[in-house]
Amino acid sequence: MKYVRALLTAVLVAIAATAVAQAGAAAESATARKFSALRTQPLALEAFLREMPKGGDLHNHLSGSIYAESYLRWAAEDQLCLIVATYTLAAPPCDLGAGKPPVTSVMQNSALYNDTIDAMSMRNWPAGVNGHHHFFQAFGKFGLTSAARVGDMLAEVTARAAAEHVSYLELMLTPDGGVASRLGREAGWPRDGAVQTGLAQLRTKLLASGWSDVLAQARQRLDAFEARRRDVLKCGTSEADAGCLVTVRYIAQVQRAASREEVFAQILAGFEIATNEPRVVGLNLVQPEDDPIALRDFALHMDMIAFLRPFYPNVHVTLHAGELSDSLVPPEAMRSHIRESVRTGKATRIGHGADAMQEDDPYGLMRELAAKKVLVEIALSSNDMILGVRGTRHPLRTYLQYGVPVALVTDDYGVARSTHTLEWVKAVQEHGLDYLTMKRMIRNSIEYCFADAQTKGRLKQSLENAFHQFEQQETAAASKR
Repeated sequence: MKYVRALLTAVLVAIAATAVAQAGAAAESATARKFSALRTQPLALEAFLREMPKGGDLHNHLSGSIYAESYLRWAAEDQLCLIVATYTLAAPPCDLGAGKPPVTSVMQNSALYNDTIDAMSMRNWPAGVNGHHHFFQAFGKFGLTSAARVGDMLAEVTARAAAEHVSYLELMLTPDGGVASRLGREAGWPRDGAVQTGLAQLRTKLLASGWSDVLAQARQRLDAFEARRRDVLKCGTSEADAGCLVTVRYIAQVQRAASREEVFAQILAGFEIATNEPRVVGLNLVQPEDDPIALRDFALHMDMIAFLRPFYPNVHVTLHAGELSDSLVPPEAMRSHIRESVRTGKATRIGHGADAMQEDDPYGLMRELAAKKVLVEIALSSNDMILGVRGTRHPLRTYLQYGVPVALVTDDYGVARSTHTLEWVKAVQEHGLDYLTMKRMIRNSIEYCFADAQTKGRLKQSLENAFHQFEQQETAAASKR
């Protein structure tokens, strides 16, 4: 009798599971049909995409993800000044007559306020002005405030992520505040001519040079940033912002345009911090890939990573590669950066990959990325503004055609004046993505994230629950029309 009851229970459970699966498939199909009908309705499309679960944003420079308005508000609170000639925030004393008014007065001057926002972002990007230069020059203008307000910045990006149904962020920053760079400068570049021997000597020298400060500073700074985030968002109170629920991990950034010894020290710091501090889950090389130092030392940087990686086998590496175009560099500069970032740099994710079709044997590269399951972080607005690569000139559709895993990312959406939602709008309008393709890309953003297995499992389940709820709501809404 017990066997019969157990068998009956198993059958009923199977029937219920089948019914739930069928209902879920029906809701997914109905949502896909609704999405298809919205393609020619820009406002309705944006509303749909705003409410759609978006998973994670895996390529997000924290300082570039803040709107200029926030930087100016914080600068006014901190009693900073603005150098009007360059629209750059500066420390006091302020001097209105010398073209260095307090930011509080800038906030009361509509014309100057708006000109400053334009200078600190791509808003009203001037015709005839090089987008690449305008974009990267913006960071120096608000650098004083971005260095002092990291906790507030963290609160802003997590609150915005929650409002746009993004559940996970990997944010690029310098965890140790530059301690490793200083130690690298003090150590100097090895005199030994052999690269591998020199790198070994430099690693030994750095680890014996007060290196404990690197990890100590990283932990202290992250603790302070996150405490400020919790305070601003009122986490743990009845008034807590939804941003408190967004999971955040950090990518240690390496300034690739620095001296060789500084770059090596920063890479070493990235590996060391990520090994010992669970909130830091990987490292990446930042700054323009077309910078003359970055171009000259590209192969050396890959060798540095390859040398250090065996010491830290569990640390993840994602690399900016292929953020180039023929409007910026000669053809030979675009022949191998993506491929070498994967083969030598052992990157498991590639940031941008916009020049993939200019690399040697591009279709072979596509097959290699697909076979190795290397995810490409697609940053459409950034590639458009900085590189002039957009629409059919962007390789997104080719990546999809060859089965390369991809995920949509924001890169520097504050400077770009974009949002998580607007990146999806651009993807749909310029690349004709259907609902199921978007859903696969969103799932990739969690599947290929660098979070630990337990956190990733939780995020996956949360994402599936969010999709189920979203599709049920979209199906119910459609039935009422």
